[in-house]
Amino acid sequence: MSSSLKRLLLGKPIPTESQNRDQMRKHTALAVFSSDALSSVAYATEAILAVLIIGSTFALGLSLPISLAIAALLVIVGFSYRQTIQAYPGGGGAYIVARENLGVVPGLVAAGALLVDYVLTVAVSISAGVAAITSLAGALGYPGLREYGVGLALLFIATITLLNLRGIRDKGFLFSLPTYIFVLSILGMIAYALIRYFIVGAPDLPPPASIDPPVNAELISVWLILRAFAAGCTALTGIEAISDNVQDFKPPAARNAANTLTVMIVLLVTMFLGVTYLANLYGVTPNSVTNETVLSQLARGVFGIGPIYVLLQVATALILVLAANTGYADFPRLAFFLARDRFLPRQLANRGERLVFSNGILVLGIAAALLVVLFQANPIALLPLYTLGVFTSFTLSQLGMVRRNLRTQTNGSERAALISGIGALLSGVVLVMLVLTKFIHGAWLVIIVIPILVLGFQVIARHYTRVAEQLSLTTAVRPQPIRRLTAVVLVSGVHKGMLPALELGRALAPDNVTAVYVNLEPDQGMRIKARWEEWGCDVPLVVLDSPYRSLVTPVLKYVQEIEGRYRDDQVMVILPEFIPSRWWEHLLHNQTGLLLRAALMFRAGKTVISVPYKLER
Repeated sequence: MSSSLKRLLLGKPIPTESQNRDQMRKHTALAVFSSDALSSVAYATEAILAVLIIGSTFALGLSLPISLAIAALLVIVGFSYRQTIQAYPGGGGAYIVARENLGVVPGLVAAGALLVDYVLTVAVSISAGVAAITSLAGALGYPGLREYGVGLALLFIATITLLNLRGIRDKGFLFSLPTYIFVLSILGMIAYALIRYFIVGAPDLPPPASIDPPVNAELISVWLILRAFAAGCTALTGIEAISDNVQDFKPPAARNAANTLTVMIVLLVTMFLGVTYLANLYGVTPNSVTNETVLSQLARGVFGIGPIYVLLQVATALILVLAANTGYADFPRLAFFLARDRFLPRQLANRGERLVFSNGILVLGIAAALLVVLFQANPIALLPLYTLGVFTSFTLSQLGMVRRNLRTQTNGSERAALISGIGALLSGVVLVMLVLTKFIHGAWLVIIVIPILVLGFQVIARHYTRVAEQLSLTTAVRPQPIRRLTAVVLVSGVHKGMLPALELGRALAPDNVTAVYVNLEPDQGMRIKARWEEWGCDVPLVVLDSPYRSLVTPVLKYVQEIEGRYRDDQVMVILPEFIPSRWWEHLLHNQTGLLLRAALMFRAGKTVISVPYKLER
C-alpha cells in the first residue's frame, strides 16, 4: 500500500503522547461499547419465537415468561460486572479475573471462549444487519437484494475494519448517532404501539407462519422451553464489553464505566421486554416464507410502510452492522493482554500508527469474513454457535470474583461474593443448557475450537519461554573478537547487480573473499570465466559443477568445506538481490535467492547478507 493511499484511508499517524486524549465520555462510550448488547433486541425475541413456533399457538405465549427470566439473569450478571469494573479498573475482563483468581488454564479457557465469541459477534451482527436491509428492500418491493447478502456483508466488514483502523476519535460520532436513533426508535415504537393497541386495537398483519401441529401438548415440553430460553440468551451477548474497556473511559474511569453499564442494562431490559410483549400482543411470529424479521413486521404493523418504518429499519441495520464494533473493540484488547502474557504472537500487542491494535483488528476482520462466507451471511445459522463462548466467560469471571471477594475480606465482600455466586450459578446453568440444546445445531464446533485455542496458547507460551531461556545472559560467555572473516559471494552471472555485493565482500574480508557460481549448463561456466576476468574486481571465482542441476546442494557443500579450514573463522555468505519497482515483479525474481537463504539460515554459524540492487521502471 502506497504512503499516499494509506494516509487517505487511515489518516495521519497519531503521536504516542496523544493516547490518553482519545478516552471517551459516557455518552460516546455507551454507543461504542453497548451497540452489540443493545442491538440484540433486533434478534433475541425472534430467536425465542423461532424455537417456540415448532410447538403450538399456546407455546408462543411462553415467550414473555421466558423473556422475563432472561431479563432477570441479565440484571444479575450486569450487577456482577459492576463489581468487576470496580475491582479491575485496568480492564481485561474475564481473562484477567479468571487467571488471577482461578489459575492460568481457566483464564485461558475464558480468553479462548471470548475470542471465539468476538469473531461470532462480528459475523452475527453483520449478517443480522444485512437481514434487516433485505427485509426493508423486500417490504419496498425489491426482494432480489437477498441474493447479494454475502457481498453486502463482506463490504460492511471491510468498511468497519477500516473505521476501526482509523481509531476512536474518528468513529465516536459515527457510532453514537445510529445507536441513539435505534434506541429512540425502539422505545418510541413500544410506547406508540401500546397506546394504539389499547385505544384503536391491533392492526391487520399477515397470517403467521404455519405451526406444526396446531395443538400438541407433548411438544410443549421442558426441552422446548429450555431451547427457547437458550436461544433468547443472545440478549446477554456484549454486556461484558464495558468491563473489558474501562481504560477507554475518561477519569474517573471505573465510576464512569459502572454508570454506563447500568444505563445499558436498563435500556436493554426495557427494549427486550417491550419487543417481546408487542410480538405477543400483535401475534407476530418468524415468517419462513418472506424471511422478514419480527422487528420489521412489528414496525410495519405499527407505523405502516412509510418514513418512520424506513427510519427504524435503517437504524436497525446500522446498529446491527456497527454492533460488530464491540468485537473490534474487545478482540484486539484481549489479544493485547494475551500477547503481553506471551500466549499470542507479540505483534498483537503492538499499536499501529493510529494508536489502535491494528494487527488484532485485521485478524478479526479476516476471521469474521471467512465465517460470513462459510455460513452465507445467515444469522439464524450462526446463532447456535453464539452465546456459548460468552457464557463460558461469564461463569469463569463470576467464579473468579467469588474467590477474590472471599479472599479480600473487606467491608461488603460477603455481599459481593453472594451476588457473584448467584451470577456464577445462573451462568453455569445456562452454559449447560446451551451445550445440551445447541450441541447438534453447531455448538459442537465451538466446544472443539476452544480447547484447541487453549492448547495453542500454551504452545506459544512454551516457545517464548524457551526463547527467553536461550537468550538469557545468565549462561552467556562474553564474545571473543573475530580473528578471521571469510566472505563468499554467490553470483548468478556477470552483471551490474553483482557489483555492489562484490564491493561489500572486499570491504568486509579484503584478503579472504571468493565469488561462487554454480554451473548448471556445460558451456555456461566457460562464458562466465571469460567475462569474470574483466569484471571480477580481482576477486577469485570458484565455479561449482552440478551434474544433477541442483543449486543448493553444491553451495552448502562448498560452505561446509570453507568452514572446516579454520576453527576461528566467521563465514559470511553474501547474496545479490534484485528489488523490482512494481509489486508483481517480485514474483519474477529472487526465488533462487529465497531457497539459498532458507537453506543457509538453518545452519548454525552462518551469516547471510542480502545486498539489494534497485531496478528502475
